Amino acid sequence: MKVQAPTLENRRSIGSILRQFQSYIALIAIVLIASVICVKDGKNIFLTPNNLMNVLRAVSENGIIALGMTLVILLGDIDLSVGSVLGLVSTGSAALMVKNGLGFFPTVLISLLIGAAYGLFNGLVITKLKMQAFIVTLASMNIARGLARFWSGGIGIPLTYGEGEGYAPPLYRIFYTRIGDVVPSPALIMVVLMLVFVVLMKTTRFGRHIYAVGGNQQAAHLSGINTDWVKIAAFMICSTLAALAGLIHSAQISQGGPNEGIGYELNAVAAVAIGGTSLAGGKGTVFGTFVGALILGLLDNVMGLKGLDSNLQLVIKGLLIIIAVFAQAGRKRD
Repeated sequence: MKVQAPTLENRRSIGSILRQFQSYIALIAIVLIASVICVKDGKNIFLTPNNLMNVLRAVSENGIIALGMTLVILLGDIDLSVGSVLGLVSTGSAALMVKNGLGFFPTVLISLLIGAAYGLFNGLVITKLKMQAFIVTLASMNIARGLARFWSGGIGIPLTYGEGEGYAPPLYRIFYTRIGDVVPSPALIMVVLMLVFVVLMKTTRFGRHIYAVGGNQQAAHLSGINTDWVKIAAFMICSTLAALAGLIHSAQISQGGPNEGIGYELNAVAAVAIGGTSLAGGKGTVFGTFVGALILGLLDNVMGLKGLDSNLQLVIKGLLIIIAVFAQAGRKRD
């Protein structure tokens, strides 16, 4: 029996499928390769529960920010201010507790409101003044950084837990403790948020409107969608999640600092791109972004375990982003 060679159409179909699931294939490949190469004294140091939980903990901040960034990029926009918002809230939360004596719940509420207000500002300027998101959030990135330095006097505010003036409430440690001494609470927060956003994007009108506006804003407007409101809401969600990441960040390093979060916006965009979301908008998934954040976290972990130079790590991650975006272009050509 003669076996026919794959036709050109079949090869294109296989290539299309591979590109469609590129992030998932990459994640599996990294895990398999790491399982083989990360061996020390005959023991696998990558697959240990403690190491895997550390990966989830390290990924959590970027993963949470990237979830909000996904909504913005699905609209065909970008938010460069998220790292600075993290720094602002990191500083502000520490100041509110240590200098102003606020408790846990007021601090968390005010911090999240700061994030929401910042997203509202970005969204209003972009939609009402018809300015490009890149320019607006680039400017607001500097504004948030300046506010953080003004709030703290340009220095970090250390967190010491206890009761009374000058101490952070002990409950604030919930942002870095391990549930059952196993699962880091930031990782649990990230996973829960990811599931919430999967449902939001798949089953709600708001989720459908995000895709519609990102796919064709003019057509969405003509169909009756309030495109300005959709954009404003997306930027508010994005900044609020950055504020939540700021709370987690200050708890994990026991300090609120105005210089925290530098470069976080690039990591978030990288997670979104690697996860398969089109930077032109309209196509992508929240779960894909979650996978993209895991890929970046696993790469950092593996390269750290192998003792790779930190500068080389940056080169490798940069090349990975180029490959991911190139694969997106290939998917459009299919």
